[in-house]
Amino acid sequence: MRIHPDLFYAKILLFGEYSVLLNSMGLSIPYTHFNGELSFIGDDKYTDRNFAKRSNLELLKFLKYLNDNACQYDALIDLLAFEKDIQNGLYFESSIPESYGLGSSGALCASVYKKYGIKPIGNSKKLKNGEIIRLKTVLAQLEAGFHGKSSGLDPLNSYLKVPLLIHNQNEIEQVSLPGKKFGEDSAIFLINTQKSGNTEPLVRSFLKNCENKEFSNLMEEKLIPMNDKCIQELVSGNADSFFSDLSKLSKFQLTNFKSMIPDNFLDLWEEGLITKRFWLKLCGSGGGGYLLGFTRNYSTTKDFLLEKGYDIVTVYENEK
Repeated sequence: MRIHPDLFYAKILLFGEYSVLLNSMGLSIPYTHFNGELSFIGDDKYTDRNFAKRSNLELLKFLKYLNDNACQYDALIDLLAFEKDIQNGLYFESSIPESYGLGSSGALCASVYKKYGIKPIGNSKKLKNGEIIRLKTVLAQLEAGFHGKSSGLDPLNSYLKVPLLIHNQNEIEQVSLPGKKFGEDSAIFLINTQKSGNTEPLVRSFLKNCENKEFSNLMEEKLIPMNDKCIQELVSGNADSFFSDLSKLSKFQLTNFKSMIPDNFLDLWEEGLITKRFWLKLCGSGGGGYLLGFTRNYSTTKDFLLEKGYDIVTVYENEK
């Protein structure tokens, strides 16, 4: 993958939604189809001017948050330079859909840190685990300006621009995925639910449910082992075991996370499980946005979904 130094990509959390909050494993990838970069509003700029102006105002709000908490941020970000550029029309030119679980605010934070960070940690593939964790902590502090609380994983993935294997909150590894081992017609794809999601209330509700011992035990004893096994099999390139475990995880989410799946997608989710043609899971917190799909027969799955009128976006495919 050719890396553009000024572009910051969307992220897709392939595995670990919700369970990473309980210190499970996670696996995220940069998704280059959607991306953003800092730019300036100008007469020679051919873009959506209204979008640019709204983005500039959002950066102004972000700056206010940073200034209001200057004791925490003035050693991390050159606030004066950031403010000067905002006044001169700085905005975030982005194709990343907002409230769709693809890390739009994470990409913005990564770009701000890269341009205005004071002695920023580099985005090298040779970073040691300690440096990655320190970088994640810094980026989490920045993204807190948008969500109140952040794990830092979204901006970290956007900043490093490589797949990240999260072993736990204190151990993160840069990895590559053995896609070819999963068959010549296998693929990962997104289905647009045509409905935006809202992460904060869904996460808050999940954490509240975890205060119930029965629900908490279900997550610890069922969800986390299933999630971790899917990641281990995917990274290792064990196709048969992976799709078998993925089917169990998809069924678990359909049963236990039904409120986070838009009602008009429940039948499709179940159809995938029954036919074994494809498997769906949440992409991020759910409630809308995109659903994440996996298949070993993308040509037939793609035709089927398009005939049904679904809006799909390819994340990764092995050519047939």
